[in-house]
Amino acid sequence: MQVLPLDGVTVVSIEQAVAAPFATRQLADLGARVIKIERPGVGDFARSYDERVHGESSYFIWLNRSKESLTLDFKRPEGLTILHQLLSGADVFLSNLGPGAIGRLGLDAPTLAEKYPRLIHATISGYGTTGVWAHRKAYDLLVQSEAGLVSITGQPDSVARVGISVADISAGMYAYTGILTALLHRANTGVVAPVEVSLFESLAEWMGSPAYYTMYSGEPPRRVGAEHATISPYGPYASSSGDIIMLAVQSQEEWREFCRVVMEDPGLASNPEFAINSARCDHREKLNALIGKRIGQLSTDEALRLLDSARIANARVNTVNEFLEHPALASRDRWVTVDSPGGEIRALKPPASLGGIEPRMDAVPALGAHTDAILGSLGYSPESIEELRSAGAI
Repeated sequence: MQVLPLDGVTVVSIEQAVAAPFATRQLADLGARVIKIERPGVGDFARSYDERVHGESSYFIWLNRSKESLTLDFKRPEGLTILHQLLSGADVFLSNLGPGAIGRLGLDAPTLAEKYPRLIHATISGYGTTGVWAHRKAYDLLVQSEAGLVSITGQPDSVARVGISVADISAGMYAYTGILTALLHRANTGVVAPVEVSLFESLAEWMGSPAYYTMYSGEPPRRVGAEHATISPYGPYASSSGDIIMLAVQSQEEWREFCRVVMEDPGLASNPEFAINSARCDHREKLNALIGKRIGQLSTDEALRLLDSARIANARVNTVNEFLEHPALASRDRWVTVDSPGGEIRALKPPASLGGIEPRMDAVPALGAHTDAILGSLGYSPESIEELRSAGAI
C-alpha cells in the first residue's frame, strides 16, 4: 500500500462554498485526513447549489471527495466541546466563515495557539481579518468587481464576469500552498505560523499585469472580448466550416511566419501599421479584418494545418462536452471513477502529478456520513451520540 505525502496529517475544516473546500480537497488528494464540519440537517450550502450530478450539486461533487463529513452545531456548548476534542489532535484548522464569526467563538489564531501550540490555524476571508473592509461579506463576483477584473473582461461596450469562480479558486490555491508551507516550516523549525488568505488579495495578485500596465501607461487595458488586450493577433477567427479558431502570435519571428505561410503575404509583416506588436494593437480592427477574411476562406482543417505548419499556437473553441472527451485527457488517463451519494461519477486526477504516487480519489461523502464513527473514536457511546443527535448538536 502506497504512503501518500500527507499521510498522518489531520485537517479539521469549518468550510463552505468553494475557497476552503478547494484547499482541503487538495490536501485530501495528497493523503491528509480531512474532517469537514457541516451544519446538522443542512450541511455546506454548496450542497444545494444544483442537483445535476445524480441529484447532487456539481460544485459539491467537485470540491469534496476523500473527506469525512461530521455534522456539528459548534455554537452549542456540547458541539464546541467536540470541536475542541478534534482540534487537540489535529495538525491544521481551516475556516472560511463570515466576518468575525471565528473570533466570536473563541476559535481565532491567538486563542487556539495557547491551547494547541502545534495547531496550524488557517483562515480564508473576503478582504482580510483586519483593515477597514474586514467586516464586509465577499462573494466571487463581488471580489472580481472590486479587484478590477470585471472592468477589463467582456466586450468594449459591456463588462462580464469570468465564467468560473476565479476569486474563490485563487484563494483556495493560496490557502493550500500556505498550509503546505506552514507544515514544512513546522517540521523544519518547530515554529507554527498561522496562515491567512483573502479572496481580494489573492485576486489582486492575479491582476499584476493589468495593474502595472495601467500604473505606468496611465490607461487600463481595453476590453476586447476573447482577444488579448495587449498582444495582437491573439484571439478568435471563424473558419469557413463555422468553427471558431484561436491563434496566438507571440514574437516577431512568429509574426513573419504567420504572414508568409498563413496569410500568403510576406510583405504584410513589414507594413508599418503591423510591423511591431504595439502597432498591431493600435490597428487591431484593420488587422483583424484582414486575418478574418483569410481564415474565413479556409476550412477548419485547412486553417489548423497552415497554422501548425507555420508553428503558430492555435486551438479550437471547444464546448464543455468536447472538453470532456478531449484526447489530451483521454490519452494521459486523467479520468478516474469516484463514488458519490448518488452513484459513481467521473473525476479528473489532480493536475500536479507526483512520480510514482497515485492521488487519493475516495468517495464524496453524504451529509454526516462519518459523524458516528468520528464521535465513536473520541470515546462517545452509541447512546450519548443519539442524545447529541436528539438535542440537535450533531
